Amino acid sequence: MPTPTFEELKHWAEQYVALWNAGDKEAWIANWRRVATDEFRMLDPVGTPEKQGFQLCCVASFDLFQKQVRFRIQPGALFICGNEVAWLLENHFETPDGEKRVGHSIETYRFNEDGSVDIRTFYKVPAHSDESLGDLFQTYLPKPIDGEEPPGPAHSGRR
Repeated sequence: MPTPTFEELKHWAEQYVALWNAGDKEAWIANWRRVATDEFRMLDPVGTPEKQGFQLCCVASFDLFQKQVRFRIQPGALFICGNEVAWLLENHFETPDGEKRVGHSIETYRFNEDGSVDIRTFYKVPAHSDESLGDLFQTYLPKPIDGEEPPGPAHSGRR
């Protein structure tokens, strides 16, 4: 698989958000398949154990988070440089009492010549006790970073 072009990466990024927000899992997966193989490596967030493979890095995250979190790339914060994409992502979610919140994540994606993808994300991990996203993060990151309970309240709605 050749390295995706600028236009292909821009389309992938736009569709990543649109298809996630629409809940269209099959189309979201197909969007990934146009630019990458099954070879994925992900630090989500950096400082946690590496995840490997398309299923674990992408599909499992969709299954766990998509129903509660909506994305928006902050205007002016999508960067495509060569074979890499970076963005500042707004993660929109609601607390159990209906309060709307936004957490931010910085995310980078390197699309390699062999079709593999390296993903690195940066965000504040919600505490497992957090009322909004704590249950999801107990599943996603069962062991708190550095052996301690992450600080709350939630500052991110993602992975």
